[in-house]
Amino acid sequence: MSQALQEDICEQDTQSFHQERGSDRRVGRDARFEHRERLQPTENDCAATIPKEMHCVVTGRDKFGKSIIVSDEPAKAITVAMLPGREFYRLWGSDAMVTLPSDGTPPQQPRFFPPKNGFRFGMFTLPPATSTNAAQQPPTPAELQDMEQKLPGVLDVVEADHPGMHTTDTVDFDVVVFGEVVLELDDGAEVALKAGDCVIQNGTRHAWHNRSSEKCVIAFSLVGADRTRP
Repeated sequence: MSQALQEDICEQDTQSFHQERGSDRRVGRDARFEHRERLQPTENDCAATIPKEMHCVVTGRDKFGKSIIVSDEPAKAITVAMLPGREFYRLWGSDAMVTLPSDGTPPQQPRFFPPKNGFRFGMFTLPPATSTNAAQQPPTPAELQDMEQKLPGVLDVVEADHPGMHTTDTVDFDVVVFGEVVLELDDGAEVALKAGDCVIQNGTRHAWHNRSSEKCVIAFSLVGADRTRP
C-alpha cells in the first residue's frame, strides 16, 4: 500500500471519528449515556474483566532512597456470616498523618473506619440480585462476634432497624469498578451507578443495593473527618 493511500485512509478515519463525537455533543446528554451503554462489558467479557485473583502492589524506599516494590501479593478477601456473598478487602490505611519517605511498612488501622485525619483504602463486592435492605434473620451471638472481629467498628454504625443503612464520620470516595449498584440516601432517594461512575459521600447516611444479575465491585477511599454535632 502506498504512503499516499495510507494517509488518505487515516484522514478518512479521523474525520469519521470527529463526526461521530460531534454528533454526540450536538444531541446532548442522552447520546453520551447511550455511548456509555455501548461500552458496558457483555456477559462474555466478565471473565476477562474481573481477575480471579486481585493483587495489591506496595511501593516504598530502601535505605539508599531508591523506590522499590515492597510487596506484590494477592489481596485477602474478608467474609462474614452476617453478610453472605459479600467480600471486603482492607488494603491500606492509617489512623494518623503519614510521614514520608516510607519503607512500605503497613501502618496500624485497627478499625474498619478511620478516625479524624486517618484514611482507609479498600474494595468490597456485592453479590448479584441482592440488597443490603433485604430481610434477614436476627444475627446470632457467634455471627456478631465474627463481624466485630473481622470488620471492627462496622456494627457501631449500621442501623438495626434499617439493615445496610449507615453513617460514618468520613468523606468517602467510591468508584464502581465492575457491574452496577444503586445508592440509597435519605427519604428513599436513589441513584443508579455503573462501572466507571464515582460518588463523593460527605458523611451522608446511605446503603448499597445490587439489583442486577452480576457481581458489583466497588473501590473506596475513606478520609476521617470532624463532624459537628447538634
